[in-house]
Amino acid sequence: MIYLDLFWTFFKIGAFTFGGGYAMIPLIQSEVTSHGWMTAEEVVNFVAVSESTPGPFAVNASTYVGAQTAGLPGAFCATLGVVLPSFVIILVVAGCLDRFRKSRVVQGCMSGLRPAVIGLIGAAAVTTGKTVFFPAGISLTGLSTPAFYSAAVIFLLMLLPALKKVHPILIIVASAVLGIAAGFLINIL
Repeated sequence: MIYLDLFWTFFKIGAFTFGGGYAMIPLIQSEVTSHGWMTAEEVVNFVAVSESTPGPFAVNASTYVGAQTAGLPGAFCATLGVVLPSFVIILVVAGCLDRFRKSRVVQGCMSGLRPAVIGLIGAAAVTTGKTVFFPAGISLTGLSTPAFYSAAVIFLLMLLPALKKVHPILIIVASAVLGIAAGFLINIL
């Protein structure tokens, strides 16, 4: 049953992903593509959609995948699945954290989780970057395509404002405008 499958898949993602939305991209990509719900390119597209819409990434991503896979009931099941573990964990942690905040076990757990989250975010950047810059696979011929140059120019143009802490909404709007312009330019050439 697809609804139970969506719920269970996103429940696992919600339960085993620490560090926010970016850290869950590799797990979402793995699960969604292994189930055949989306291709790697479609995953990149839903990441873009999920990041450019209001709300938490995990909720947006699960809702998008659920809706694409099984309509409104699928969206509900996937979203409930990804939110439920965090809800339960936060309730438990909120009740216990003050008592265990100074615990060596808790401090050790947190010092181990932080670098793992950075690694997961880095892995997501690499896998998403491969799909954005080399949609047909990494090759020397991929370096000579207009799509590669378009993606590279937009990436470089948006990197500086991002590093300068320009508001993300402005960067999203500017990159969308640049992407539309690049698409028209590529089609003219």
